[in-house]
Amino acid sequence: MRVKRLSIVLICALMALALVPAARHALAEETKPDPGLSDVLTDLLHGVEGENATSGPDKRVPFGREEVQLSFAPLVKQTAPAVVNVYASQTAKATSPFDGDPFFEEFFGRSQPRAQSSLGSGVLVDPTGVVVTNFHVVKDADQVKVATADGREFDSKVLLKDETLDLAVLKISSDKPFPVIAIGDSDALEVGDLVLAIGNPFGVGQTTTSGIISAVARSHIGVSDSSFFIQTDAAINPGNSGGALVNMGGQLIGINTAIYSRSGGSIGIGFAIPSNMVRAFADAAKAGLDFFERPYAGAEFEAVTPQIAESLGMDKPTGALVSSVEEAGPAAKAGLKPGDVVLSLNGKPVESVGALDYRMATLSIGTNASFGVLSKGQQATMDIALERPPEGAKAAELTLRGHSPFSGAKVAELSPRLAQRLGLRTDVKGVTVVDVNRDSPAADFGFQPGDVVREVNGLTIDKAATLEQVAQQDTRWWRFTVERGGQILRQVLRY
Repeated sequence: MRVKRLSIVLICALMALALVPAARHALAEETKPDPGLSDVLTDLLHGVEGENATSGPDKRVPFGREEVQLSFAPLVKQTAPAVVNVYASQTAKATSPFDGDPFFEEFFGRSQPRAQSSLGSGVLVDPTGVVVTNFHVVKDADQVKVATADGREFDSKVLLKDETLDLAVLKISSDKPFPVIAIGDSDALEVGDLVLAIGNPFGVGQTTTSGIISAVARSHIGVSDSSFFIQTDAAINPGNSGGALVNMGGQLIGINTAIYSRSGGSIGIGFAIPSNMVRAFADAAKAGLDFFERPYAGAEFEAVTPQIAESLGMDKPTGALVSSVEEAGPAAKAGLKPGDVVLSLNGKPVESVGALDYRMATLSIGTNASFGVLSKGQQATMDIALERPPEGAKAAELTLRGHSPFSGAKVAELSPRLAQRLGLRTDVKGVTVVDVNRDSPAADFGFQPGDVVREVNGLTIDKAATLEQVAQQDTRWWRFTVERGGQILRQVLRY
């Protein structure tokens, strides 16, 4: 009987303990306002279930399995087939200290040429087999092969290449159309946009990495003369050169070109050539041009320094200062004058000379461009016709012969078109080296395409025929002056 009473007391105590929190909870609920519709929807979206919910206000549980399995796989399946591997090979001449010696050649033989090869990536941009890659992937190559993602291999032909842009266009052929990646608008990119980099790093096979756009309009990275690169943290390694940088719409927005690394591997700083430049270059190749022609405005530009900006009353150094204007050229006809500053082109800001060069190169010859200009302290807009660079009085290219340091060099008189082809300022005049035979005295003495010969043995060189005549002189002493990259080089030698 006593045990039964103790059991009843214990049960009553437990019930009392259970009722106290319930009473407190009921009292708290009575003091709370009734939840509105917005509160209910918010709780549902956030996955909140009363006071015990731990999810923050910016989190929610997935609504379904599809949200748990978000993936780049559909995008990769769409674009990866258009990314190819590029194999370039060349035969390098091996040299030996015993070459030319009959005694040692009899025992050791003549040195044999050896093959060199490079591996990179490329992107199919036209179903007929047009491939865009980097210039440095195919530079000096004797043979270039392209392997597609499905395992087929093709011999290719180089349609166009440009070292200053580090771009090259190849052509492969098949009886069926090739998969392609549509070229997007790189000017629409913003820092933070998601991107994929697809290529063949280290020759291990096609690889895809993801990242974001870290910066746009990067310059002075030491890859090429172009001053307009996209920076990304998507892993880019050796072998990725020429591969695709793709946005979330499956469009090509850049050609992977370089990495910044001291170890040779990716550290999250990679660079790509913008797709707008790639489109213009590919169009030039498909049009059959022998080099990438940039529109000609008949003006040269230089950087705006802080001192120049202050003297012109500008708030900061920006834009491109007009340094010279060709008489009767498109810029002169529009009213552009030396000392003016170009601030925008077709409504897009021009921060530097490199930015102006890039935006000019992406425009079509034969169109008009709207230049926003600061002239004499006043802002104005000028419409300038973009023309093909003039040929000038086109003279035949002469290959120099005879016993001279110039033997084996092909020379011609400069015109704006030839100057552009050689990467020179279009206002440079004189006689320039157009090409150099690989095994010639001119190559041995270090002459390069783009060298402007100013003087030889005291005679000013203003015509190609004059240089040809001087190179025939019967002398062993040579004194000449050459302009290279804006610098004057003087040489005296016995040959």
